[in-house]
Amino acid sequence: MIRGADWLPLAASPTFAIMALLTGVVGDHSAEMLCSDTHSSPLSGMATMYLLMGVFHAAPWLKLIRERRGSF
Repeated sequence: MIRGADWLPLAASPTFAIMALLTGVVGDHSAEMLCSDTHSSPLSGMATMYLLMGVFHAAPWLKLIRERRGSF
C-alpha cells in the first residue's frame, strides 16, 4: 500500500515538465536575450534546465512502473 509520503517523489518530474512547458510557451525571453551573448548554447535557458531536472527526477516513476509490471 502506498502512503501519502510515498507519492511526494512522484510529484517532482511532472512539476518540472509543466514548468518547462510553461517557460517555453509563455516565458519572457527578453531577460534571457539581455543576459546572454549572441552565441549561446542551445542547452542554456530555463526550459532546458527544467527538462533536465524532470529527467533526473524520473527515477521514482521508473521504479513504480517496474514494480507494477513485475506484479502481473
